[in-house]
Amino acid sequence: MSASTTPRLPRRAGIGLKSQHYAALLAAVEAGTAPAWAEIHPQNYFGPGGPPHRWLTAVAEHMPLSFHSVGLSLGSSGGVDRGELDALAALCARYVPAMVSDHLSWSNGPGDKFPDLLPMPYTSAALAHFAGEVARVQDRLGRTILIENPSRYLAFAASNWCEVDFLQELCRRTGCGLLLDINNILVSAHNLDRDPEAWLDAFDPRLVGEIHVAGHAVKPDGDGGTIAIDDHGSPVGAACWTLLDRFLHRAGPTPVLVEWDSGVPDYAVLHAEAVRADTLIAACSPVTADA
Repeated sequence: MSASTTPRLPRRAGIGLKSQHYAALLAAVEAGTAPAWAEIHPQNYFGPGGPPHRWLTAVAEHMPLSFHSVGLSLGSSGGVDRGELDALAALCARYVPAMVSDHLSWSNGPGDKFPDLLPMPYTSAALAHFAGEVARVQDRLGRTILIENPSRYLAFAASNWCEVDFLQELCRRTGCGLLLDINNILVSAHNLDRDPEAWLDAFDPRLVGEIHVAGHAVKPDGDGGTIAIDDHGSPVGAACWTLLDRFLHRAGPTPVLVEWDSGVPDYAVLHAEAVRADTLIAACSPVTADA
C-alpha cells in the first residue's frame, strides 16, 4: 500500500480493541454502529499468526487501526529495543496502521525489562537522547509517530524543562506529533499539585494527532493525602470529559480514544463511552465523511 493510500485516522472516537470484544465489534460493524476506528497494543500481535491475527485482519478490513506501542523504551540509556522495533516495523508493513505512537518513558535496563512505563527527567541531555531515538524509530518505520505525555507520580529535582515545553521541543526537533492523554494530565496534576486546566492549555493543538481519555483511581497515600493511579479501570471521569470538551473547542475535531485496560466492561459500556466522545467532537464543527 502506497503512502497515498495509507488509511487516515478519522477525527472521530475510537476504542481500545480487546480480545473479549472481537466478536461484538464485528457484529457492530454489520449493524452499522461500530466506532470509527480501533487502537491496539501491537506487542499483543507480534506472534506470526493464530486467532489474534485472524480477528485483527477481519477488523482491519472495516476500520483504520492505530498502533499504540508500549515496548520501544525510547528513553532507555541503551536506546530503543531493536527487536521490538523490528517487530513493530513488520506489523506496520502487514496492517498499514493509520497512526503509530509510543510513550515519553523508558522500560528496559541492562539485561532486563520492566512491566511499567517509567518516568524520565526533563533535562536537555534527556531531550537530546529521546529525540535521537524518536528519529531512529521514524527512519525505520518510514513515518512520523506520536509521543504520549506520561502519568507522573513524582517530579525529578534535576529537571530544567517543563513537560509541555519538553514535548513540544521534541516535536520541533524530530517532526513527531503528540498523543495528548488528558487523563494523564489529571493524574499528574493531582499528584504534583498543579492546575490541570493550565497544563492542558499550554499544549499547542496543532501538534496533537490523537487524544486519549480514561478513568483513574484515587487512593490514600499513607501520609494523610491521596494519590491518583492511572489504572484505566473505570468510566471516563467528569473532569476528564470537561477537559476534553475544553481542548476540542480550541483544537477542533480530533481523533479521541476511550481507554479501558483493567476491569474491562462489556462492549456496550465501552461503546457508550465512545458515543459520548463522538458527541463532544461533533459539537465543535460538522464531521464530514472524509474527516
